[in-house]
Amino acid sequence: MSLPPFLSSIRRRFLPLLLLPLAAGALLLSGEVRDWLRTPAGPLAAAHAADGAMLDAYRVRVEARPIAGLSEDVSGLTYDPDRQTLFTITNHNPEIVELSLQGEVLRRIALRGLADPEAIEYVGPGLYVVTDERRQALVEIRIADDTRQIDAERCRQFAIGIGANGNKGFEGLAYDRRGDRLFVAKEKNPLRIYEITGFPSREDKTERPLVLNEHPERDNALPVRDLSSLYYDERSGRLLVLSDDSRAVVEIDGSGRAVSRLNLRAGHHGLAADVPQAEGLAMDAAGNLYVVSEPNLFYVFSR
Repeated sequence: MSLPPFLSSIRRRFLPLLLLPLAAGALLLSGEVRDWLRTPAGPLAAAHAADGAMLDAYRVRVEARPIAGLSEDVSGLTYDPDRQTLFTITNHNPEIVELSLQGEVLRRIALRGLADPEAIEYVGPGLYVVTDERRQALVEIRIADDTRQIDAERCRQFAIGIGANGNKGFEGLAYDRRGDRLFVAKEKNPLRIYEITGFPSREDKTERPLVLNEHPERDNALPVRDLSSLYYDERSGRLLVLSDDSRAVVEIDGSGRAVSRLNLRAGHHGLAADVPQAEGLAMDAAGNLYVVSEPNLFYVFSR
């Protein structure tokens, strides 16, 4: 049935205006909104996160505290349960820096022989792995209480070289001690989380073959736009992934599905401002979450 002339005129004039909000909404279903939609909400999220990190319950306790004396870009972050301290790494003037749990500098260790270190991971007493992003290499290093300098050329190394892509290489590390798996995050193009066994060395000194496993189906489902850092939660067997582009820490299950989420934007979890460039992630035995952001900002989140 045709409309009267005056109604047809109204439709021609105002229908495009009514459609504008719908079009705008469709455009917004990308980036952060799309990431959010792929994270469970309400009772479903609580059920999934009951045995996990429950990132939704975290609030910032220390926000954007400058790490005194550091002007270079801090990158990775790891927690040492033996020393009960944190270790971060700088890449422009390579150093390993030991921090207190309040972000105070305890020690600076000169690091030679690496072109672009990006991540550091505690794997056992005095034993760590660091990445060289551009070379896509893993380096096994040892840090004693009196260590002040490390020459990576003298350390055990493992070069992977898969999908080399300039400075879009290895950005994050996490270690599963029970499963003897080292998780290695490739930043983007494409996003990948490789799983490597046989590296680093075992405490019992037994030789193991180096095996690299890929999980493209899981990685293609990751609800983030890049990978900056990783943490493996031994209690739940899940990974926490830090994404600078998505401004979030996301807990994922074995299929890459988001279980819980910590939004790193102003107004969320008590943050007064966005975390500008999150690069490192760690968690201590009490469940406190630590984040470092370039060039030298330190954050603590607690339940």
